[in-house]
Amino acid sequence: MKMPRILIAAPASGSGKTAISCGLMSVFRERGMDVRACKCGPDYIDPMFHREVLGVASRNLDLFFSDKEELTKGFIRHVSGADLTVTEGVMGYYDGRGMDTDAGSSYDVARTLQIPVILVVPCRGAALSLAALVRGMAGFRADSNIRGILLNRVSEMVYPRLKDMLEQELKKSGHEIPVVGYIPENETFHLESRHLGLVTPQEMKDLKEQAERAGRILARSVDLDQILSIARTAPALGPGEERAVTRGKDKTADEKRVRVGIARDQAFCFYYEENLKLLEEAGCELAPFSPLRDKELPRDISGLILGGGYPELYSERLSGNSGLLDEIKSALDAGMPCLAECGGFMYLHEELQDRNGNVYPMAGVIRGKTYPTGKLVRFGYVNITSDKPAGWLLPGETIKGHEFHYWDSTDAGNDCTAAKPDGKRKWGCIHMSGNLFAGYPHLYLPSMPEFASRFIGRCKEWTPDK
Repeated sequence: MKMPRILIAAPASGSGKTAISCGLMSVFRERGMDVRACKCGPDYIDPMFHREVLGVASRNLDLFFSDKEELTKGFIRHVSGADLTVTEGVMGYYDGRGMDTDAGSSYDVARTLQIPVILVVPCRGAALSLAALVRGMAGFRADSNIRGILLNRVSEMVYPRLKDMLEQELKKSGHEIPVVGYIPENETFHLESRHLGLVTPQEMKDLKEQAERAGRILARSVDLDQILSIARTAPALGPGEERAVTRGKDKTADEKRVRVGIARDQAFCFYYEENLKLLEEAGCELAPFSPLRDKELPRDISGLILGGGYPELYSERLSGNSGLLDEIKSALDAGMPCLAECGGFMYLHEELQDRNGNVYPMAGVIRGKTYPTGKLVRFGYVNITSDKPAGWLLPGETIKGHEFHYWDSTDAGNDCTAAKPDGKRKWGCIHMSGNLFAGYPHLYLPSMPEFASRFIGRCKEWTPDK
């Protein structure tokens, strides 16, 4: 099955990957094409941006969360039938999970999924030195798969000479890589507001218009047909069959579906799409509600999911919705199963302190307070285990996750252990009781489907009378 695809990479973060990726998606959609998006790594905000602002289906591609076989299967499911898939890289092209490895890098994803790469090269303040950079990037790995160069922050006048020089220098070193266009210096390509918790409907409209303007500029400065031609050289990956009906979903799953409330609004918006798909496939009906606006939980639910997001930005409004907070505490005290991650975990505390020092009452399920630290706390990938004989995680089991938070807790939990992938650092985390699994790590459920099945099983067993 042919799946036209490209990966937008760069030598380092801050090179313009996001704005260029979004501009390309916008202009190809304007051509009437079915465009899909992907993001390398565990980032939540860029896939949200793709979906909410551009209206493009997006998912993460992460080789810590998934092995190569599972990543390939998930990618095929996501892009099947699309005219073009644009994948946005993470950090520098070869930057992996450690200082000395390319494991998990954009390069690792590109070679796993055989995605032709368009390298974005920032050009301001350089000329011949750029040739050393692109030759080094192209030749650093024999299978770099860099198939095109995009020059960022270049004027229309300088571009033809810069293009000719770079192509000639690349040719001297045995790399027949075309320069496919340039991006002029323009504020349209400065996408500052991707913190979607702060985005109002008007801001969303403005961001969409900004992406469309970027697309119109790229339509003039980039050879879009050449990029499409490069994308269409991507080899077939496989038959693209749908995921087998497994992971806890049996023939009568539709008859046994369990309804679970899931917090979804500006304050709670960090969810991996693969997590939600897995839960639905395993027999879960997700009922969205807004802790900011709704006065009560959805009716007839048997479980609760409180995802990550920005509760610290809306603490006064969340605290003011006291009726819902009371209902959530009563439901959890009565044994309703609840999975809470990061922002959702903060919401369950007795108190939340905002960045200005104001302290607001929250649900009161977790004793203590969450507070700002002014820096990232325990940032990065984690393997989560527990030595408790009974619980959501059993001894010998591991579920993968990621931490990204500037707030900490006076009681972050100690029922599980989080370990960095290299095993050099470990810490206690998570409150894991009979009905509660709550902590700062964001879980990637497909890394341990049994966890999702266990959660749904607890929801099916629970009734308000118990």
